[in-house]
Amino acid sequence: MNIKPLADRVLVLPTPAEEKVGGIIIPDAAKEKPQRGKVVAVGQGTKDEVMILKEGNTVLYGKYAGTEIENGGEKYLIMRQSDVLAIVED
Repeated sequence: MNIKPLADRVLVLPTPAEEKVGGIIIPDAAKEKPQRGKVVAVGQGTKDEVMILKEGNTVLYGKYAGTEIENGGEKYLIMRQSDVLAIVED
């Protein structure tokens, strides 16, 4: 299934949460929700908001931003461009 966001929305693949910290394995219930991910798809924008984000951007977003969806066994977040806090430049 191919997902194409509408309007000012973006599809983000979150980076995996850390499994181990200093030799201690963290259970799923105690893991921090990731706040960084890669933009997989972007909408066309609206007449009031031009899309700044592009596919392939690494972004930071709020802890509770977006709606979680699953596609092909992979978990994604779909959110408005305004929910993205920053673009990470390597």
